[in-house]
Amino acid sequence: MILQALYDYYQRKAADPGSGIAPEGFEWKEIPFVIVIDRDGNFITLEDTREGDGKKKRAKAFLVPIAEKRTTGVKANLLWDNIEYAIGANPRNRNDIDTRKHAFLQRVKTTFCHDKNTLSIISPLLVFLENDPLDKINAGLPGNAIWKEAYETNANIVFRVEGSADASLCATLKPYLTKTEKIAEDAGVCLISGKDDSIARLHAAIKGVRGAQSSGASLVSFNLSAFESYGKKQNYNAPVSELAAFSYTTAMNLLLGKSSKNKVQVGDASTVFWSERNDAFEEIFPAFFKFPSKDDPDEDVRAVKALYQGVFTGHLNTDSKTRFYVLGLAPNAARISVRFWHTGTIPEFSGKIRQHFDDLEIVRPPKDAGRYSLFWLLSAMANENKVDNVPPNLSGQIFESVITGGQYPATMLQQTIRRIRATQDVTRMQAGILKAYLNRFYRIYSTKEKETITVALDTTNINPGYRLGRLFAVLEKIQEEANPGLNATIRDRFYGAASSTPVTVFSQLLKLKNHHLAKLDNVGRKINFERMLADIFDGIETNMPAHLAMEDQARFAIGYYHQRQALFTKTSSTDESKNQGE
Repeated sequence: MILQALYDYYQRKAADPGSGIAPEGFEWKEIPFVIVIDRDGNFITLEDTREGDGKKKRAKAFLVPIAEKRTTGVKANLLWDNIEYAIGANPRNRNDIDTRKHAFLQRVKTTFCHDKNTLSIISPLLVFLENDPLDKINAGLPGNAIWKEAYETNANIVFRVEGSADASLCATLKPYLTKTEKIAEDAGVCLISGKDDSIARLHAAIKGVRGAQSSGASLVSFNLSAFESYGKKQNYNAPVSELAAFSYTTAMNLLLGKSSKNKVQVGDASTVFWSERNDAFEEIFPAFFKFPSKDDPDEDVRAVKALYQGVFTGHLNTDSKTRFYVLGLAPNAARISVRFWHTGTIPEFSGKIRQHFDDLEIVRPPKDAGRYSLFWLLSAMANENKVDNVPPNLSGQIFESVITGGQYPATMLQQTIRRIRATQDVTRMQAGILKAYLNRFYRIYSTKEKETITVALDTTNINPGYRLGRLFAVLEKIQEEANPGLNATIRDRFYGAASSTPVTVFSQLLKLKNHHLAKLDNVGRKINFERMLADIFDGIETNMPAHLAMEDQARFAIGYYHQRQALFTKTSSTDESKNQGE
């Protein structure tokens, strides 16, 4: 299913002239240096294609014949390679340097010298390669810093003939490169296309998975006899045609590329996504999960707004037959493991993502920007707000809960409560996370509507944890008004104990409350506070709970946050009314 979807994605991109995807037999390769020669095969110069500064330098991408998969032995790429193969340089003091140089030259001759048209094009390169190319470069660039760097790093290079309109000889000779037919014994039924075709013995390496080998890793690979059956060797155990293997690996490398907009990092899983056909949902999908870019900090806010107001909700004219795919990949030595794979229609995905934001929604302070991406959820649960400090698998588990509509991991609840107790404060994002966890749990495992946590203050909620959270918020507010400009409140000293073992602290806090009320000059304000406290106590059982379970600690935090926002809103509204009356 995965390979089939990737194969179809390649066909979709190949049909679009503006997609820039590599045609069969080619790949886009970032190559830092170009050796320029004249039509007589003389060396002219060495061009540096990189742009940027320092470590941020990035080489220009060239369309080149697909690289050979080098496991053992000497295998030269066609028309491009590192300087050991291409010109016989030997920065690593290899014993087989002449063999490598000869392999590169012979592949050029074997491919092009049989045709008069290609022979005339390739002749300058043949003359250059057969007449001590390394000596010519050293003589033409004595002490040159760029050449020194190319030599020391064994950099990849391409060739260009001076005066040519093409970026390299690879582009000039591209129309003459045709697929080489395999011998009959390699033919078989392709598992992807269902057609009789030449079966690929090895599949191209896939690059861009964080943590995997920089040279690339394999999604399909058989390298030991224990994995083989019926006498079949290597990838003949999973017969995929040369064309299908090229298509799915090219599509995967495009999705995982440095400039790809179809990739997000979810924990240790490099996650790619794509749709069956062009759809705007594919463009906004990453904004729900990634860190907003510095150039567009409101990207996630706009994406959520589009989700609610646009055609992606599944309630308007969305094409219900358009499928969407999400694939999570993780490194596993020389291979790539599939961490998760989800497929469905765009309305199904968009509906589940919208449900996630519905679950997260909670009353916000006036200056709060609104909904955030997965990055901000993880940040709210992390020590020092650094996402790297989140437990390794948590981000992946939350991501899957979002796109499948399943239960959030219990670790999300536990980690958020730990952070609240560590900071002695409840942020809007943390309260939203706790609300989302509890409401989704109720929706999946219970039918009791009364257990649902509301967006704003719920005075009918009689849960002891929720009521005690409200009580703690009112007691803190009384203390703040009795002591204007106070640097630390009861929250800084008692929040942890009040939210876990309330019986140990609330008797003391209630006695302290009487002292704070006595300091208030406004009699009406005193009466209002007394009414609030009486209303909250009506919902609390006679005996103060000795201990609150983890879920009730979450309700305590939500109740505290709800009551604080209500107090702030009422105070602001009262002040505004007074100003209007004056």
